[in-house]
Amino acid sequence: MEIRPARHEDALSVASVHVRSWQTAYRGLLPQDYLDQLRPQERAARYDFTHSNPSKPRTLVAVDGAAVCGFATTAPVHGSDLAGYGELCALYVDPGFWGRGIGYALIRAARAHLAARGFENAALWVLRGNVRAERFYHADGWNPDGVSRNHTVWSLSVTEHRYVLNLTTD
Repeated sequence: MEIRPARHEDALSVASVHVRSWQTAYRGLLPQDYLDQLRPQERAARYDFTHSNPSKPRTLVAVDGAAVCGFATTAPVHGSDLAGYGELCALYVDPGFWGRGIGYALIRAARAHLAARGFENAALWVLRGNVRAERFYHADGWNPDGVSRNHTVWSLSVTEHRYVLNLTTD
C-alpha cells in the first residue's frame, strides 16, 4: 500500500470510497433513503485535487495496486474558535478494506502533513452516534473537547462532536 497526494484522475475513485463508506458506516445514523441515493459522480465533480493553495483542503490517498482504498483530507481550521489549528476534514476507508490498518496509516500521514505545515494542534468532527469513529480517533489520541455543532454536510443537516489533538506530543 502506498499513501500519496490525490491526483485529478483519482476524483471518481475517491468519491466511490466516500460514498461506499458513508453507506456502510452511517447506516442507522443517517436516513437510509439519503444514503441510497448517493452517487460518486456527483461528489467527484466537486473535488479539486489540482490546486496548490495552502488555505484549501489537501487530500492524501491510500492506494493498493491501482485501487484507491481510502483517503484523508486536511486543511487549516476556518471560522472557528480554534485559530491556528489544522483540521482533519475527512478520513474514509472503503469498507472492503476495513481492518487492514489503512485508516491508521492515513491518520498518521494526515497528522504528519498537518505538522509539516506548521500546525501544533488539530481538530476533527465526528457524526453523533458514530461509535466506530469515536473509538478509532480515541485510540489515536484524539479527545472530545465538549463542543458540538449542527452542520450541513453534503446537503444533510447533522450533529457533530469536535475532537482535538496536540500534534507535538508524538
